[in-house]
Amino acid sequence: MPEEEERKGERIAKLLARAGIASRREVERMIAEGRVKIGDAVLTTPATVLQNLHGVTVDGKPVKAAEAPRLFAFHKPDGLITAERDPAGRPTIYTALRNALPPGTPRLMPVGRLDFNTEGLLLLTNDGELKRAMELPSSGIPRTYRARTFGEITQAQLEGLIEGVTIDGMHYGRIDANLERSAGRNKWIELTMTEGKNREVRRVLEHLGLQVSRLMRLGYGPFYLDELGRGQAVEIAQKDVERFRKDLKVAAKPPTHSGEGPGAAAYPKRGARPNPPAAAGSRRNPAPKPRRP
Repeated sequence: MPEEEERKGERIAKLLARAGIASRREVERMIAEGRVKIGDAVLTTPATVLQNLHGVTVDGKPVKAAEAPRLFAFHKPDGLITAERDPAGRPTIYTALRNALPPGTPRLMPVGRLDFNTEGLLLLTNDGELKRAMELPSSGIPRTYRARTFGEITQAQLEGLIEGVTIDGMHYGRIDANLERSAGRNKWIELTMTEGKNREVRRVLEHLGLQVSRLMRLGYGPFYLDELGRGQAVEIAQKDVERFRKDLKVAAKPPTHSGEGPGAAAYPKRGARPNPPAAAGSRRNPAPKPRRP
């Protein structure tokens, strides 16, 4: 086949991810397990290039054409697993989402994860490509958390995290941490980071000798928890999703001569605040400030 013909269309793993079947990596696993077919033929490689998903089935079910990327904000309570199912039988986010989302909502995938005991903002999307882009550390998207801790710590110690820290051979990048309130040995600390590694906040604070008794994610990129109630979900306005996707493309460009990370141009410095989506409490749809946990 001539090279120009080979370029027509896209790889099936990318098409299925965009259609909301799963992330691209998960789709590749489905293909390896023989769960994806084109007509009656079992697909054997995720490199297969197609112009559309006509005739493609997953687990015997026809795949619908991809919808426009949609994004939802969910206030995850603690005590829920960020997964579709749990071998131990613990409740998952989808248990709560069945009641939180309106009828007809497409299949949604979580953007990153929140631990079983972590609460707060969890974004969900129907688009596997958007999910992947938002999870990549190279996108430079800031995640903001508030932690209630017990132990002794100073602001000077927290400021040392701005250079990153290595714990048991694992390096955690730049963390902007600030001591919000202190009552004896009980502290409230706000932290902003861009990597989002597994249990990053807890591991870093425990490394500093603190016990974490409560952890909440407040923000992910330009989206904030604000007054969204526990267990509630709301769709982010489409215009805000499109603006965010454009910001992601800007963030994907190489660093500027300033030496800042790839996401530096797309997101504000600490203390600034972009216009959050109307759906999640914003200046265009004012909501009271959240209570301090």
